[in-house]
Amino acid sequence: MQGNNHDDVRKHNLSIILRLVHRGGAASRAQLTRLTGLNRSTIGALVAELVERGLVEERTPDPTKLAGRPSPIVAASDRVVAIAVNPEIDAITVGVVALSGVVHRNIRFATPTTPTAAEAVAITAGIIADLRLDLGDYSIVGLGVAVPGLVRAHDGLVRNAPHLGWVDEPLCTMLAAVTGLPVVAANDASLGVTAERYFGAGRGMTDLIYLNGGSSGIGGGLVVGGVAAGGRAGFAGEFGHTRVSAGCHTDSAGIAGTLEAEVTRGALLDVLGLRAGETDADALERALLASTAPAVRAEVNRQLDFLAVALAGAVNILNPELIVLGGFLAALYAVDPGRLTRAVAALALGTAFDEVQIAPALLGSNLLLIGAAELAFETLLLDPQSESGNSSGLSPLTVRAAGSATAAVSPEIAPPAAAQPL
Repeated sequence: MQGNNHDDVRKHNLSIILRLVHRGGAASRAQLTRLTGLNRSTIGALVAELVERGLVEERTPDPTKLAGRPSPIVAASDRVVAIAVNPEIDAITVGVVALSGVVHRNIRFATPTTPTAAEAVAITAGIIADLRLDLGDYSIVGLGVAVPGLVRAHDGLVRNAPHLGWVDEPLCTMLAAVTGLPVVAANDASLGVTAERYFGAGRGMTDLIYLNGGSSGIGGGLVVGGVAAGGRAGFAGEFGHTRVSAGCHTDSAGIAGTLEAEVTRGALLDVLGLRAGETDADALERALLASTAPAVRAEVNRQLDFLAVALAGAVNILNPELIVLGGFLAALYAVDPGRLTRAVAALALGTAFDEVQIAPALLGSNLLLIGAAELAFETLLLDPQSESGNSSGLSPLTVRAAGSATAAVSPEIAPPAAAQPL
């Protein structure tokens, strides 16, 4: 990543500096000089502008840990944040993620029934209203949404989220109307691969696959040759609809024998005797690891074997460096990683499998929130000099009165009066 000393590319250089400290963590001015190829005085001027805009802060380094003259440490701001939202069939999760990478809040609001798009918007607006009380003068860049379904890339229209029952829902428009914030949305698994690529298990890798298992099914995201692969309209990565068996069970698209039909969170919860609305991915993993019941282990083994079929196909076709498993798929993997690895090896080309790693997502329950926040941060990262890159111009945490976009909310699913963090 090389910078340029010409004044006409100052915006570009500011973007480089901000991305480096956002995705790579705090760095000294000396490190930034080395990484960008810019001279010390240029780095000093760029950092000063970012500090003035409230996007980064400078810290005094620990002199006991450094030789010679210490260089100031530059870190992305904790107080510039994005709101991240992940609607599911049994809950709406809302997070507050800082430009520094700190997740200030992770709030899961369980719903007794699958929310409509209008209900999800109203619940989200209610949670944001509650967040105002805690976050005071924090500045919000925008709102990113991780949707378990197909999202049209250019305008965020939810074309089809089958488990939610959403078809052609203008979710971004609806959320923007009630929050007054810029809103962007994408498929949840594609955002998951973004998060793991920059902040998790996939750091430094150019070819990776992420598979997410949630209550709404299984999706995936791809990075090929260092580039996120979304397909023509952003619908790439639907690994859940890959056929893995001759079974008669169908997935949300009505296709029989697919990964999503055979490998399900619901079947794991049933055999464990757990309730969906009260069990997140981390709790499911703990329950699976603690169980000694033969029926539980049999179901885990069955699902791991079908998961291996899909992963082997991905290895043969895409030749990735890394396959990251998130959500309940990470819980499955944790029970018996050796079984999954052996099963994939038996079905994959040896030359391709020898160079691939299979690993659980490192970001845990924050993964989709971090991915959605990254989507919201993108405009700021591209142009720190834009209105959204000026701390005085960032939108405060406010919620405008809901208009027609929020439709009536059913009495069973009401916006929270005081959402509680996990």
